Amino acid sequence: MTTKKKTKTVSRSRALAARAKKWILMPSGSDLAVHLAILGLAVFGTIMVGSATMGIKTGNSVYLAFTVAKQIIFAIAGYAMMTRVANGFTLGWLRKLFPGIVFLTWGVLLACLLFIPTGNAHAWLRFGFAGLEVTLQPSEFAKIVAFLTVAAYCGDVKKKYGSWWEMCQTPVFFTGVMVFIVLVIQSDFGSALVIFLITCVCFLIPQHENMSDFQKVLKILFWIVVAFSIYLLSPAGTHMIEGFSFLDDYQKERFFSAMNPFADPYGNSYQLINGLISFATGSWFGTGYGTSVRKYTSFPAANTDYILAIVVEELGYAGFIFLMFLYCVILISLFRHAFRIKSERAKIILIGTAMYLLIHMFFNIGGVTGLVPLTGIPLLMISAGGSSTMSFMVAVGLCQAVISGYDRKEAKK
Repeated sequence: MTTKKKTKTVSRSRALAARAKKWILMPSGSDLAVHLAILGLAVFGTIMVGSATMGIKTGNSVYLAFTVAKQIIFAIAGYAMMTRVANGFTLGWLRKLFPGIVFLTWGVLLACLLFIPTGNAHAWLRFGFAGLEVTLQPSEFAKIVAFLTVAAYCGDVKKKYGSWWEMCQTPVFFTGVMVFIVLVIQSDFGSALVIFLITCVCFLIPQHENMSDFQKVLKILFWIVVAFSIYLLSPAGTHMIEGFSFLDDYQKERFFSAMNPFADPYGNSYQLINGLISFATGSWFGTGYGTSVRKYTSFPAANTDYILAIVVEELGYAGFIFLMFLYCVILISLFRHAFRIKSERAKIILIGTAMYLLIHMFFNIGGVTGLVPLTGIPLLMISAGGSSTMSFMVAVGLCQAVISGYDRKEAKK
């Protein structure tokens, strides 16, 4: 082999190695604690999905193996996407990617109408057959697009506008259409609510003078909604909920179950009561991994919406505290970086991701414990489902890119 050929071979090998590193290793300057917490959640979630799935189709080892294999593959794919985004994303890409990425998101969301719905919701793309399906939920990725849209059009804006509407009309329109598609066309209230809440919080971050009036209105509306929600969940709100013609009967029953789980213990509240029994059974250290009794008692959604109940039953409150510790590591780190980085676009990405996690925690844990009506929102990185796992890992990858870029002054551009 000639010297030139050897040189070319070495150069190609180095180039391939450099590319491979971008899919495997995090960039220098990224947050190690967040990275380790994500890895911990991925392993913990896969282990618990395996245990919870045992009770869904008892004796069906093929279904169990398929479900666990899917979770592992999705976790690996999510990790590769996270590291690639962390190594390749820069704040300068934001305006270049929009509005094309928003139109693509709309198209994929509408494509769900071509597939058979689950329940009343057209929220999934389905691939597979004979009960061994792989499903993807595009609305999970729309949550990332929502806060990126606000960052692209409202972050670090120097230009003066005549009003807040002139400044915000594009991101309001883009995110508003996403919420409309998910809520009205897909009939997925939970995902639409998360997208809406993330967007509203992100609108509060920019310090542009034209945003102040809009932000005051958002804050007032927030407290009005909180007060109204408390009223709805009180005994006085029962008649009002019954009069909501836009709610389906099953949605109304979720409100009533949250108000009084024992009013219909063998009907609409059966799932919630089983979850509460799991919490009571688990005590501090649980019954042991794989030994849950509730998952074998026709407990629906044991490995998705109600997986936290299985976690507490088998691993006790110690398992719950460990899970919350991993979540808090991520949340504290993201907020800490958000406070020290000056770029508003970077802040929106960091806080948007933190709110993504917080909102999912609030509605899933609240729904399982009966504090709020069940919305079908998964527990990120723990519930079975590749879409939420990959989506959140991509969001963390964006945050790691921003954090590592801070040292290279990219976050200040």
